[in-house]
Amino acid sequence: MKDHLSRRQYLGVITGTMTGLAGCSDVFGGLNLNSSNESTPTPTSDQPTSTPEATDTEYTRVYRDTISSVVQLSVTNAAGQDGQGSGFLFRDRHIITNAHVVSDMNEVHVRFSKGEWRSASITGVDPSSDLAVVTVQQLPDYPTPLSLRSDQPPVGTEVVAIGTPFGLEGSMTAGLVSGVDRLIPAPNDYTIPDAIQTSAPVNPGNSGGPLMDLAGQVVGVVSSGGGDNLAFAISAALIERVVPALIENGTYDHAALGVTVQSVTPEIAQQLGLDQPQGVVIRSVQSSAADVLQQEDVIVRVEDTPINSRQELASFLALKTTPGDTIQITVIRDGTRQTVSVTLGTRSNRNNPNF
Repeated sequence: MKDHLSRRQYLGVITGTMTGLAGCSDVFGGLNLNSSNESTPTPTSDQPTSTPEATDTEYTRVYRDTISSVVQLSVTNAAGQDGQGSGFLFRDRHIITNAHVVSDMNEVHVRFSKGEWRSASITGVDPSSDLAVVTVQQLPDYPTPLSLRSDQPPVGTEVVAIGTPFGLEGSMTAGLVSGVDRLIPAPNDYTIPDAIQTSAPVNPGNSGGPLMDLAGQVVGVVSSGGGDNLAFAISAALIERVVPALIENGTYDHAALGVTVQSVTPEIAQQLGLDQPQGVVIRSVQSSAADVLQQEDVIVRVEDTPINSRQELASFLALKTTPGDTIQITVIRDGTRQTVSVTLGTRSNRNNPNF
């Protein structure tokens, strides 16, 4: 696994030059604070349970109400290397975590908040969204599934991250939603749209754990952190699209437009002869989109949605389309605005970043 997402790498994502993932999973060689040399902590006695008190803070209440649904993952690959991550109960016996935590793992074990360990099987993995589902056959009798927040949390929303940083199970940190609709790197060198930026500190081992509002609703799955109050989570909206398919089919097909694009800056607008910076300019065309889209076309609208950035185009494709859909795209071509129909393909799992 790679190190945290640096400021330089994040700026690469924003400008379209990012080539790698910066995961926050403590898989294979991260700092281990356990006293033994084993990467899997020895189960301890039940954690003390708290009862509601008049002096409890909102943070205490959300922790108490959700901690039983948050788990620690211990994983082992074919070479016998161990790693850790976090996850949370979603539906029935299904646990959501990150793809980069469980991909290519031979064994997965899940530890619940009172110390019980259970073997788990990998149900589905989607590297393009960095989401995965593992399934436990026999749950303890106390965890209850967490629910996803149905709307995008506004900037300034107070949030908490619960997980297992550095093997310290049941740890909670707090912060704010610092930004929305971010693009972050995926394990297969694509980018993940609609991500949540947060100031809640996350560290190796937090990967796959929930980022929640103070009502205990999941706003995202922790995916990466870069220090300096800069961390990211996969949005609840993308989880809602991807995870049910992983449970049902083991995979998820992402719609692909078949182009690479760049947000139009004032400098690019001047080069292209545009009256003002707007839309995204197509830098290369791949697949069947070449029949209707051209290099240096400027996409300004998809269906009824104005497009002003790579983030907006990526979020539209991820959250509102499926492979095989035919969509109307408005472009500026040689100074003339026109609308073309494009049938979306399916994203390849090869390292071939495009929209």
